[in-house]
Amino acid sequence: MVRVKRGNVARNRRKKILKLAKGFCGTHSSLFRIANQQVTKSLSYAYIGRKEKKRIFRQLWITRINAAARQYNIKYSQFIHNLKQAKIILNRKMLSQLAILDPMSFSTLVDLTNSNN
Repeated sequence: MVRVKRGNVARNRRKKILKLAKGFCGTHSSLFRIANQQVTKSLSYAYIGRKEKKRIFRQLWITRINAAARQYNIKYSQFIHNLKQAKIILNRKMLSQLAILDPMSFSTLVDLTNSNN
């Protein structure tokens, strides 16, 4: 039987993992077996983090809108409900930006929604 030499394939696979592990502490960045486990774990954390990021930002926008709406004596849920009743289609990101950067236009939005109800 012919001898199979896998030098390049194995080395390249290990180099790829160790390159991903660069910057990890201690043996997590230098020993292949431990680095492999750590890279696998870090990639799964990164995947989860990308999903969580969307939730966290939406939560932040809602908090900002609520704080701005309460300055006009209206709750967040009532404000969003009134916006939908008035057929004003603005997402939460844009509403929070308006609340922070342009309070005058946000107040006109609140007035528009209150006048409809």
